Amino acid sequence: MTFTDKKSVDEAVAKAVKFHGDKAAVQDASLLNGALMDDLYETAVFPGDAELKAYARFKIKQLARAAGVKLASIHDLYSAIGKGKVPPLTVPAMNLRGLSYDSARAFFRAAKRLDVGAFLFEIAKSEMQYTSQNPHEYVCSMLAAAVREGFTGPVFIQGDHFQANAKKYFEDPKKEVDSLKKLIKESLAAGFYNIDIDSSTLVVLERETIKEQQKDNASVCAELTNFIRENEPEGITVSIGGEIGEVGGHNSTVEEFEAFMEEYLPLVENKEAIKKISVQTGTSHGGVVLPDGTMAKVKLDFNVLEAISKAAREKYSMGGTVQHGASTLPDEMFHKFKEHGAVEVHLATGFQNLIFDHPMLSYDFKEKVYNYLSKNFSKERKEGESDEQFFYKVRKKGWGDPLKIDWWQMPAAIKDEIFRDLEDKFAFLIEQLGVQDSKKTVESIVRAPEIEPSLENELNALTGGVKLEVDTNPRAD
Repeated sequence: MTFTDKKSVDEAVAKAVKFHGDKAAVQDASLLNGALMDDLYETAVFPGDAELKAYARFKIKQLARAAGVKLASIHDLYSAIGKGKVPPLTVPAMNLRGLSYDSARAFFRAAKRLDVGAFLFEIAKSEMQYTSQNPHEYVCSMLAAAVREGFTGPVFIQGDHFQANAKKYFEDPKKEVDSLKKLIKESLAAGFYNIDIDSSTLVVLERETIKEQQKDNASVCAELTNFIRENEPEGITVSIGGEIGEVGGHNSTVEEFEAFMEEYLPLVENKEAIKKISVQTGTSHGGVVLPDGTMAKVKLDFNVLEAISKAAREKYSMGGTVQHGASTLPDEMFHKFKEHGAVEVHLATGFQNLIFDHPMLSYDFKEKVYNYLSKNFSKERKEGESDEQFFYKVRKKGWGDPLKIDWWQMPAAIKDEIFRDLEDKFAFLIEQLGVQDSKKTVESIVRAPEIEPSLENELNALTGGVKLEVDTNPRAD
């Protein structure tokens, strides 16, 4: 149920915590691990009075703080890996497009079972638009899920593919970069202390030398790095990533990486530089569906990850390479990411597929989603595309409004079955990537200062936040 006013929120919260000024101490943890968080989440996310929604989000952040859940940057961990102080590991970065609160709860259950501290929740610039999840809402969903499952410690939330639109950039560079700066500023205010800059769209392969090809990519990445450093909260060094090759394009090379860094580093004004680099290895976002609905086989070059990670660590003390578009790969591939030096793997479509294709999801509900997609996105259907190919491509757009509340209100028995299976999927990935038993290491390295929540920030995000335009060529894993 949703709360009806601030007084009812305060009365319910007062049974769980006791406030001393701006801080709160837990009185009854069982309430935090129960329906209170469900009700606060529902109030914070779904249609209702803006002031009440903002207040619910503010309370979720206060309760998270009281329960020992802290938003944090993974920068120090990647820096320690780059300097050889910590053995390399591969961090799962999970894009949760729909049923985000329930999905995050499933992850936290797996994380507690396997003692995981190294993980990222993320959402791409494009996903925020089509899943109806702005940065403030996404942070509240992840924090509410952590509190609901009794998880404590750092929680890492990342802006994925904060991407420059090439056409707009080359028409008006300042306008396009300024639009990314607005999104970054709002994301920092929400609690995104990990940001992946994707200016690889600005690589111009027609130029004569590799350095010239990477010049605009490096310049924009450096400008946004400096902007993040100027605006990051006190006590936080935001984790920043760059990207050198378009996923789905030609495979990246060490030469391209080093050319990018030679252009990028002199422009970062002696500030902390990126600690990871996204590369292309042969994957595509979401995988490729054949006309019969089966997935095309992927030829992934793990040597690209290994060679560029080696150069990144030895020459620049970086954590290593980042693999995008991995969640639809065969299960037998996942252990190879750690073996070949990837510091981070982005996962999204596989979780979406598990939910959409789950036997417990009713035919009628799925048909409702597909009818909506047919009515609203038929222009995206290419000539000769089968139903299987079309719906696989566009069903990611069935998570947001107006269907978002229908997903949330599915019968509990159905959701329980789906999320038990998703929890098992998370556990499998955790073990394959080798981040089980990483909690102690993470907490010994990562600084997670307490940052006081701001009701004003939450209200501003609801009434005047960044309005994202529909991207005709979006990236998300």
